[in-house]
Amino acid sequence: MNNYEIADHFSLLSKLMDIHGENSFKSKSYSIAAYNIERLPAEIATMADAELFGAKGIGESTGKKIKEIQATGKLQALEDMIAQTPPGILEMLQIKGLGPKKIATIWNELGIESLGELEYACNENRLVALKGFGAKTQETILQNIVYFKQNLGFHLWSEVETIGNTLIEQLRKGLPANLFSLTGDIRRHNETVEFIEVITDLSKDVLSKMFAGNSEVKQEEQPADGNKNYGATLTVAVPQYPRYKFYFTDKAHFYKALFNTTGSEEFLTAFSKSYKLPDTPASEEEIFSSNKLAFIPPMQREVEGIFVKAAQHSLSNVIQPKDIKAIIHSHSTWSDGVHTIVQMATTAKEQGFEYLVLSDHSQSAFYAGGLKPEQIAAQHQEIDAFNTKLAPFKIFRSIESDILNDGSLDYSAQVLNTFDLVIASVHSNLKMTQEKAMDRVLTAIRNPYTTILGHPTGRLLLSRKGYPLDHKAIIDTCAENNVVIEINAHPRRLDIDWRWIEYALEKGVLLSIDPDAHSVEGYKDTYYGVMIAQKGGLTAQHNLSSFTLTQFEAFLDIQKKKRS
Repeated sequence: MNNYEIADHFSLLSKLMDIHGENSFKSKSYSIAAYNIERLPAEIATMADAELFGAKGIGESTGKKIKEIQATGKLQALEDMIAQTPPGILEMLQIKGLGPKKIATIWNELGIESLGELEYACNENRLVALKGFGAKTQETILQNIVYFKQNLGFHLWSEVETIGNTLIEQLRKGLPANLFSLTGDIRRHNETVEFIEVITDLSKDVLSKMFAGNSEVKQEEQPADGNKNYGATLTVAVPQYPRYKFYFTDKAHFYKALFNTTGSEEFLTAFSKSYKLPDTPASEEEIFSSNKLAFIPPMQREVEGIFVKAAQHSLSNVIQPKDIKAIIHSHSTWSDGVHTIVQMATTAKEQGFEYLVLSDHSQSAFYAGGLKPEQIAAQHQEIDAFNTKLAPFKIFRSIESDILNDGSLDYSAQVLNTFDLVIASVHSNLKMTQEKAMDRVLTAIRNPYTTILGHPTGRLLLSRKGYPLDHKAIIDTCAENNVVIEINAHPRRLDIDWRWIEYALEKGVLLSIDPDAHSVEGYKDTYYGVMIAQKGGLTAQHNLSSFTLTQFEAFLDIQKKKRS
């Protein structure tokens, strides 16, 4: 190791000690040691022990630790501290503007242990009230997180979709004689993607030259796959952008190769067992029609079971963005939202929605400004006044009630009864065994005041898996208790997982695509909820936020009977 690498060990140890609230004098001594090591007149590897131990600012204690690093490649004191630290906290140290003290505050005050949780908290305006932060600091941290993520391997689909579509538009405009299409994970609307995958009949050499002018661009060629009808692929890494992967084929086999690069392995294997690919199809539609199958949209080319419906021509018309009639699950300045109730409602009305379900946080979510019972009464008066002014548009009185550790909701029955509907969600103590998580969530589902189960697993894509659940048991219990399951449309959540939509539909459970909007800008997230719901085959008639105002009020009348 060179001096800088050795100094990094001491610097990291100092920072972790500060985060954990260890002895500040000792922590500072490690920071000073790192400074002195970087400024040594020679590389430590070339220095005799006497020279090292006699160097300014080193001393016996630091010198022994340096020798330990040289001999083992590790510093045991640092290894012990790392073992006590969640990996996400270490990741936060790589974000510009986040020092040990700020990270300690975020961890201790908000319980945030990963970069994804931190980004989500910034988007929900939760750092503003913390000591030493504020709106400007929060925005800077958010921008730095985005920059950092651009250098990681995977990206949210929502982050790459526009980039991918723009690339295709530019290529088609510049080279109208050639064929281009997105393919792979991005074309199937997968929640996260590693590459923006593109298939083309353009020459590999021609496309490679397009990127050759930028010295920072890296290109890597991979072998061809004759079984899938494409030649050698080209991976292109452009700084601050997701990686591109290009597949090359000829014009005659373009749609055959597009089909083969779009579907998942399970889908393609199932197809090959029972059906045959035409050699030179003129379109993807021809591939399905020649096998007497209904056309399977790209986003649904995931699982083997889809072929049963395609063979029977019983594929449903999946939900579309235009089918969303309302904003269900939103937050205002009464808790941790950015905009007032009237701003949230007026914008929803202007955007063509028929109603808004206002669901600020409940009292246990103190970090998010959760509402005390006396605040709820005042908020309801405000909502009633706005409803008079905004009619026929309507604001419904709701709450996102925390599911407490024992599964109970956050208020007494008397308070819960003042809401038109209740969204029940887990926000705290997420590190649970499946047994504990199931007991907690099932108890909440059985509560007669629970209308919607919010973001059922608590996952944050690329950041947090979420607590373990037996999804079948959850869905079965929702069916028994007439509880709706949310598809939280925030692109970092997309929770419940689309893979369970079909089972929910089989059991007659309503789902609800909800943006969990903390600002009027958050309404756009319904789009991502719709895109992921399409993968599971959700239809508008089975989505609560597609209900008209009249239908929604009728639904609430049925829900009220549960309470009596």
